[in-house]
Amino acid sequence: MKKKVLAAIIMFIWLVVICAFMLLAQQVDLEIFFVLWLIGILVIVELMDTRFSLPSHLRYIKYLVAAGIVLFGGIVAQKILEILSK
Repeated sequence: MKKKVLAAIIMFIWLVVICAFMLLAQQVDLEIFFVLWLIGILVIVELMDTRFSLPSHLRYIKYLVAAGIVLFGGIVAQKILEILSK
């Protein structure tokens, strides 16, 4: 099985597990979902990364990870501002 297909299957399973736990806890929070998704994609990218060559799909996933980190920084800044305004 190709790494690309295996990564997609693992990411799907990770997202289903996250959704299942959120539904069981009866607390669906988009920010928590996003952070857990980002953790999953960071682990997958780190495990898929090759030393000497960079496939095109991995380059695009790294752009996605970079955008996710920027959004994560925004979420953290928003939470800090909420704490400071109280």
